[in-house]
Amino acid sequence: MVDQGVVCSVDPLVSGIGREVLAAGGNAVDAAIAAGAALTVVAPHLCGLGGDLFALVHVEGEPVPASLNASGRAGSGADPAGLRAEGHVAMPFRNDVRSTTVPGCVDGWFALHERYGTRPMAELLAPAIALASGGWPATAMLAKAGQTLAGVDGAEDLVGLEAGATVRRERTAGALRAAAEGGRDAFYLGEFGKGLIELGKGLFTEADLAASQADWEAPLSVDAFGHRVWAAAPNSQGYLLLLALAIADRLELPADAQDPLWAHYLVEASRQAGYDRPERLFEGADVTDLLAAVGERAARISADRKAEVPVRQSAGGTTYMAVLDGNGMGVSYIQSNAAGFGTWLFEPRTGIGLQNRGTGFNLEPGHPAEFGPGRRPPHTLVPALVTRPDGSLRLVAGSMGGDSQPQIVAQLIARVLHGRESVEAAVGAARWRLHPGETGFGTWTGEHEIDVELEAGRPDAWAEGLRSRGFAVRDAEAGSGFGHAHLIEVGEDGHAEGAADPRAETGTVAVAPN
Repeated sequence: MVDQGVVCSVDPLVSGIGREVLAAGGNAVDAAIAAGAALTVVAPHLCGLGGDLFALVHVEGEPVPASLNASGRAGSGADPAGLRAEGHVAMPFRNDVRSTTVPGCVDGWFALHERYGTRPMAELLAPAIALASGGWPATAMLAKAGQTLAGVDGAEDLVGLEAGATVRRERTAGALRAAAEGGRDAFYLGEFGKGLIELGKGLFTEADLAASQADWEAPLSVDAFGHRVWAAAPNSQGYLLLLALAIADRLELPADAQDPLWAHYLVEASRQAGYDRPERLFEGADVTDLLAAVGERAARISADRKAEVPVRQSAGGTTYMAVLDGNGMGVSYIQSNAAGFGTWLFEPRTGIGLQNRGTGFNLEPGHPAEFGPGRRPPHTLVPALVTRPDGSLRLVAGSMGGDSQPQIVAQLIARVLHGRESVEAAVGAARWRLHPGETGFGTWTGEHEIDVELEAGRPDAWAEGLRSRGFAVRDAEAGSGFGHAHLIEVGEDGHAEGAADPRAETGTVAVAPN
C-alpha cells in the first residue's frame, strides 16, 4: 500500500481527470485510460486517436511488469518499391499517408481495460467526450503548435487559436462516443476506419483495421544502481535505456551531476548503447546479446576522451504520463503521433490527425526494418519502471523526446538512484542530449557537426568537460526538445511523490490521498 495515488501529466485537466478516477475507486489503469483519452483531445499536437501507445503495468506482488505494445502496423498496401521508384531514399516525413500506420492507441485502451480495468469503459471515456464536445481552453503550447497547420485541410479548428480560447472538436467526440458505446470495432470499422481506407487509396483494408494493434509482450530488464530497470522490448527502443544504464553502472559515475565526468560518462554510455540502433532495432529483434555485452561496451569508455564508435552513413509529438494508485499499481504510459501533429493529414470523416510513425521504417531492400505490409516500424517510445530487489515499485518514469527519450530517462534514473536527488529536483534539472538531427529522429542515421546539445541552465563544467574530451558541444534553449518527463517515486515507507516537467508549462501532479 502507498499513502496516495498520483497522476503526473502534461496538462492540469488531464491530471485532474486521472485523480477523480482514483478518488472514485478506480485503479491506476482506469485512471491512465481516462486521462490518456483526455490527452488525445486537449493535446492533439502531442498525441491522438490516430497515434500509438505503449505501457508498462506494475502490480504489487507480481515479480514482472506487464508490457503492452499498442503500436500500429503498416497497411496491406505498403509498397517500398513504389516509394523507391518515385525517388525516395527515406520514408516521407509529412503530407504522405504512406507514413501512417494503423493507429494503436484505441486498441491499447481496450487491451488495458480487458486485463486490468475495473470501471466501465463508457465511464472512463466520458470526460474526454465532454471536453471534445463542450470545449476546453487552449494552452499556449497548443496555440503555438496550431500555427504550423496553416493551410492544412481538416485542421481549421486548430489554426488561429489564442491561449485560453475555447476549442471544440465535435467530430472527435463522435469517434470517442462510438468507441465508448460499441467497442474497438465501432472505432476501427466505423467512420474513422472508413475514412482512413478512403484516404489511403489502397494502403489500408478493412482486414487491416479489424486486426487488433495491441499485444502483451515480455518486457526487458537490467540491474543498475542496485535496482531492476524495466522497459518495453523491440520494436520499442527501450533497450537503449537499459543498456546505457547498465554501462553507466559499470563506470565510476560520480553521484554529483554537477561533475563534468557525470555528463561525460552518461553521454558515452548512451553512444555505446545506441550506435548500432539502425541495424538492431526492428519488430521482434532479439537484443539479449547486446544486454549481455555490457562489459565489452563499458570497457571502450575512457574517463578523459571521447570514444570512437562506428556511425551508419545515410543520405516531438509524444506525451508521457505516470500513474500510481493506493494499492501500489503503477502505470508507465506513453502515447504519440510521432512528430507533432504527425503527417499533417487529418482523416476527413472524424477530423482525427494521423501519426507519421511510419517514418521509423527504412527503404533498404531486405532490411528487417524495411517498410512493408503488416510490419511495425522501429519506435522511439520508452516507458520505464524501476523496482527494488524485493520486487517493490520504486520509480515510474518516462518522457517525450523522439530519439532522445532513452537519454533523458537515463539521466532522471541516474539522478534519483545514484545521486539520491528528489524526483522534483531530477525532473527540473538541466539535461543534455545527443544531437537528434533536424526532425528529432536522426540521432543514429548519420554524422552531425554537433555531438551533444546542452540545455540552458546546465552546469558550466559540462561544456568545458565535454569539449576537453573531444566532443563538439552546442548550447540550446530550455524546452520540449529536452523532453516533457514525469516521475513518481514510492518510498520504502509507502510515501509517494510525483514530479511533472516544468518544460511542459502546464505539467501537473495531481494526488488522490487514500
